[in-house]
Amino acid sequence: MAGNSHGHTPAAWTGVTIAFIGFCVAAAFVVLAEPIGMFAGLAVAALGGLVGLGMRAAGLGKPMPERQRG
Repeated sequence: MAGNSHGHTPAAWTGVTIAFIGFCVAAAFVVLAEPIGMFAGLAVAALGGLVGLGMRAAGLGKPMPERQRG
């Protein structure tokens, strides 16, 4: 288990940070009873996932394992 990277890549950190900020914004607007702000925060959270996937596709994520040839 110690040899696994557990997602410690720029793509993972960036995607999770953006998603975390989006969820915090959404939660704040839930408390303020402002649904438009909540949906905007959820959109930012979804954007975090897309940014992470895009960065992984650009080579900044964990490399995909090669398939075992049999």
